[in-house]
Amino acid sequence: MRPAATKPAPPAELIHRPRVLVVDDNTQLLDNMKELLEDAGYDVAGASSCAGALVQAQAGFEVALVDLRLPDGEGTTLAPQLKERVPDGEVVLLTGLGTLETAVAAVRSGAFAYLLKPCATPELLLTLEQALRQVRLHRDKRELARRAQVTEKLAAVGTLTAGLSHEIRNPLNAAALQLTVLERRVRKLEETAQAPLLEPLLLVRDEIRRLDHVLEDFLQFARPREFQANAVEVGSLLGRVQSLLSGQAEQKGVALEVDPVRPSTAVRGDEERLRQVLLNLALNALEATPAGGRVRFCASVHGDEVALYVDDTGPGIPADVQARLFEPFFTTKASGSGLGLSIVHAIVSQHGGTIEVEDGPLGGARFTVRLPLAQ
Repeated sequence: MRPAATKPAPPAELIHRPRVLVVDDNTQLLDNMKELLEDAGYDVAGASSCAGALVQAQAGFEVALVDLRLPDGEGTTLAPQLKERVPDGEVVLLTGLGTLETAVAAVRSGAFAYLLKPCATPELLLTLEQALRQVRLHRDKRELARRAQVTEKLAAVGTLTAGLSHEIRNPLNAAALQLTVLERRVRKLEETAQAPLLEPLLLVRDEIRRLDHVLEDFLQFARPREFQANAVEVGSLLGRVQSLLSGQAEQKGVALEVDPVRPSTAVRGDEERLRQVLLNLALNALEATPAGGRVRFCASVHGDEVALYVDDTGPGIPADVQARLFEPFFTTKASGSGLGLSIVHAIVSQHGGTIEVEDGPLGGARFTVRLPLAQ
């Protein structure tokens, strides 16, 4: 008889262990709480004072379990300070002396719940789960508000595009044509006379091309073209992108790497558009990575989807920027339309996938694109 197959553990990048901050000056209780909660699947941080709790809160938390009496302050004073630092987090106050006054103070401090020590393990875990549901609700509301804002911007882009397509594209085409005619006439002159005339002419031509690219971004973002989904082999896709960017990477002194992909791994989509997604992400990574650094492509299969990763050794992306990175017109660059990553997001969504950014394993940023696995 064959042994029963064991279910493989989910990949580390897919596991999110909710972070619980335990604040108590009783060292033994603190250790016991950490052991109990870690066994229950939580990522636990500990602190024995208000000052220590505020330091730990810089790394974020979902729920903070805070003792009412601490060496350098009161839990009711600490609770709003923690909420100020982590607005989506919840605070549960713990005390060994349950009175009406302390319960009222807990409510006024904004605490989610109020537990008496020592509390039974089932009651503690139930309260934690209820607090986590509230945390998820806060995040869902914020995400809905963000999506509504993006939808409004999309509507504005669609209205603006109708005018841009005709009012700007036609004059740009006419100007580009006349510049081409002028360039041909200049090149018929003596070589000594060409240089001072060609320099401003070529500068204007490059600026017209830049404006044309910006307009194309608007058009592509507002009116994404339909595509016929096919099986796109991931290894070949990543290899093609690496080949297209190898010259730029070498010129900048950055190593462009592709980790081996399991043979026959394929996603469902349009190869040209998916290549555009990876090229855009890789170009951003190359731009952010200093000489001597690395940009890496890798992929892995999880159930019925494939995750494509673009990692770099650059300085990373601040959390407040990560939250807005895919918004239309948002950019941290001095020039550009602010639509590059919005177009990437639109293409991935059109493929039935998702894209997210986070701190990566190489020390810089990690972009993760999840796409349906081709059957």
